[in-house]
Amino acid sequence: MSIAALSIAALFTALLSGMAGLGGGTILIALLFATGMAPALALPLHAGVQLAANGSRSLVYVPHIQWSALGLFLVAAIPGPFLIAPLVVDANPDWIRLIMAVFIVLAAWPAWAQRLRMHGRGGLVVAGLITGVAGPLVGATGMLAAPFFLRDEWRKESVIATMAAAQLCGHALKIAAFSVNGFNVLARLDLLVPMVLAAIVGTIIGRRLLGLFSEARFRQLFRAILIVLALKLAWDGAWGLAG
Repeated sequence: MSIAALSIAALFTALLSGMAGLGGGTILIALLFATGMAPALALPLHAGVQLAANGSRSLVYVPHIQWSALGLFLVAAIPGPFLIAPLVVDANPDWIRLIMAVFIVLAAWPAWAQRLRMHGRGGLVVAGLITGVAGPLVGATGMLAAPFFLRDEWRKESVIATMAAAQLCGHALKIAAFSVNGFNVLARLDLLVPMVLAAIVGTIIGRRLLGLFSEARFRQLFRAILIVLALKLAWDGAWGLAG
């Protein structure tokens, strides 16, 4: 995949996140894997782009971050990347594609988390575990963890701010864990820099286009994209394992 195509993908997915608040990272990592990019490149590259995207969002909403909640999230999230990253080094890319397909389907219907009845402190710990354990394998966990941040006592700004800070920390932890295990996020600056810049531009445009689509229409489009990508990843993974 060319630098221009990767930058367009980063722009498009950041635009979606700017319009919806999250979800672009899930589509971006799915696109990277769907093109056949190796995990050793796709996962650190995605982490670097999302670190910048969530970092800028966190700065904007700093006054609204719920720091005690973020602390609970981190207690559960910190160990995971350092335990899982070594397994990714030797993991079969086809198995990772199949695992990602399952996670993407779950992300398309996040209401499943409500059935767990995990709110408050327990929900934040679960969100941390999901991010720490699944993050190094599938890259994007924001849509899986998001339902646990929807607390009745928080205003919308607090939800957005704390989620952004949590994802920022999650990607930073992944980068640290990948670096310890030989994955260097700075190894391909020729890809990382234009993708980060494109993601920033996409976020800005997305916020300005926030009211362009109705929420119902947007969710339909978003889920359709996710399901197509999940089917592509499942097919590629199954075909690779069968071969």
